[in-house]
Amino acid sequence: MAELKNILAKSIEYGSVTLLDHTIQVVNAAIHFAKEFEYDFDIKTVTYGAIIHDLGKAHPYFQKSIFKDENDDFDFSEYKHRHEISSLAFLPAIQNHYWDSVIDMVVAHHKPIEDDIRKRGILDIKTNDRYFIDNHLQDWDNWKKYGIEILNHFGLVIIDISYEEAKKSINYSVNYCQNKKNSPSYYRGLLKAADHFASAFSFSTKQYLNNTFYKPSLNKYFDDKRKSELFPLSVVDVSDNRKHTLVVAPTGAGKTDFLMKRTQGRVFYTLPFQASINAMWQRFKEFDPDNPDIRLLHSTSKVISGNTVEEQILQPLVGSSIKVLTPHQLAAIIFGTSGYETVMLDLKGSDVILDEIHTYSDVSRSMVIEIVKMLKLLECRIHIGTATMPSALYSHLLELLGGKENVFEYSLDNNKLETFNRHLISKYKDKEITNSIIEQSVNFKEKLLIVVNTVNEAQNLFKDIDKKFPGIPKMLIHSRFRRKDREYLEKELKDKFDGGYNFDGLKPCIVVSTQVVEVSLDISFDRMITQAAPIDSLIQRFGRINRRRNYSVLSEITRTYKPIHIFLDEESTLPYNKEIVLRSYEVLPDNFSILKEADIQGMIDNVYDDIEIKKIDLHLIYKNGNFVLKELTDNKKSILIDLLEIDGAVCILEDDREKYYNANHFDKIKYEIPVSLKSVLYSKNKYEQLKVGSYPFVIPQTEEEHLKFGLEIKETSNII
Repeated sequence: MAELKNILAKSIEYGSVTLLDHTIQVVNAAIHFAKEFEYDFDIKTVTYGAIIHDLGKAHPYFQKSIFKDENDDFDFSEYKHRHEISSLAFLPAIQNHYWDSVIDMVVAHHKPIEDDIRKRGILDIKTNDRYFIDNHLQDWDNWKKYGIEILNHFGLVIIDISYEEAKKSINYSVNYCQNKKNSPSYYRGLLKAADHFASAFSFSTKQYLNNTFYKPSLNKYFDDKRKSELFPLSVVDVSDNRKHTLVVAPTGAGKTDFLMKRTQGRVFYTLPFQASINAMWQRFKEFDPDNPDIRLLHSTSKVISGNTVEEQILQPLVGSSIKVLTPHQLAAIIFGTSGYETVMLDLKGSDVILDEIHTYSDVSRSMVIEIVKMLKLLECRIHIGTATMPSALYSHLLELLGGKENVFEYSLDNNKLETFNRHLISKYKDKEITNSIIEQSVNFKEKLLIVVNTVNEAQNLFKDIDKKFPGIPKMLIHSRFRRKDREYLEKELKDKFDGGYNFDGLKPCIVVSTQVVEVSLDISFDRMITQAAPIDSLIQRFGRINRRRNYSVLSEITRTYKPIHIFLDEESTLPYNKEIVLRSYEVLPDNFSILKEADIQGMIDNVYDDIEIKKIDLHLIYKNGNFVLKELTDNKKSILIDLLEIDGAVCILEDDREKYYNANHFDKIKYEIPVSLKSVLYSKNKYEQLKVGSYPFVIPQTEEEHLKFGLEIKETSNII
């Protein structure tokens, strides 16, 4: 019979970690998190749950599956084994009054108790297998000793647990689960957090725990050197006792510093687009190099975030000091997808900054509003910043946050807004005029930014420009590049095209983009050509032109204005609502008139005289003041993807096929190109779909073509 040192919790490919070592690591993490989370956990209960959670891995089914001995004739198809259920057999080792919370930690830390997609929850298995308890206690007398030895290691002195006692404890657990009410389980969320952390770092768990829950230092934000009339928000006194914040100010007014100065604890900083998130994360890292735990979370954050596997692994785990992410990464808390209780615990009592909140529309806006409601329930301090927001939406958010007595509001007066006048607007409907404008910009040796609304439009325009201006430095950026290429393109955009090409006045450059440049990218170009879009999106785009004001712009006499040309394609306004685009086009000035910042709010309210809050109640787990999702269960992730039309498929290049096959988990991500499922839905039978990694579709495009134009799928138009 094997000794305890040979009983594994993780297979060889995951480090051959013994069950005892893994249990020690999870116990350390669980106790640490229980003390740090803003929730009153009972430490003894937490300890017991962490000790017991994986003891069922000593079951011969699990051990044989880990070692995968080809000479073993064990029949793995005989029944479904879940080690969590076998772990419940060890409940008799602790006093009865701890059982319920420990069951919460153990029984569903991998699978929900019912409606699991593969029918592996305890209630699913109980329904479909009348012998499930006997199966989960198979050879009990031969393997229980390993669990008992681990219990003894932690001071739970117990000599034996009989088969009948073990069986009764599993039966009790089934009855307990069948009577569950609608609620999140924070004990389940805690165990998931600890298990994921310990599994990620194994023997380094204690080391990485030391840097978690680090409170950001705000001293630098209050330094007098950061105060300047050029950034009017930098001189505003933020020492207001109201819990929440609503600030409306133009791009370049100092909004990020203002919002950070309003925080008191750990910070979750949300932005809408990947490029802006990467830029903000880098900005925080450079600003506060002494902070040991500033993280990045989006679909490609493991590619961007660090040079070591440890840095990559850390990003989605709990306990960050500052985490920069999209609201979609928080959506689990309103839709109840897997791990939502852990996200709730991580957020509870923290500061959440929702920057550029106006950029969300339709379902995404409704999602953000529901997130605000849940954040308030979780006692978070909520700070909302925006450059443009319809008054109707502003009023709705103000009411949600508890009104003026609970919200510190700030916006710039007209005198301050006047100093942000920096753009001359012209409009046209003849797309051919674009060619002469580009030629004029090149002759003037300007940095030209062209923004269109779809990937296909951007690709076609860039190809045309590439032919007509072969000697001019140029780049194309949109969302359909390989994840590793997006990182490179964003860096090139900021460091080379924005930072170097024509500071000497000798060399023009051209960048063609989609909406990915709209928010929080610190770039400043000389001229813009943009396709007509909703007014709020356009204002954001304008912020990339003449962004870096200097002291002279505070004087009307010496102020510099830069041109913005808006062309309207009346045949198609996709992906935007045509009526909104037309109204936006009409309210803007023309004939190179100055766009006055003080007039923008009126323009926005003219376009959005009312804000439709799309109903998403059907998918929510919290309605009318009550939770409606059964405790220890989850909603399927596809709900979120379908509802928000988030990228639901992945492509790779044919040139990368073999590299993808042979790459490890993290390196596979670098080759992936996220696309909406709709993009490949009608042509997926044309493409090979690999059965590894993220099951990517293989697109017949060379790496050389891809680096220049990004992914090209001809059948449909992608929006960003």
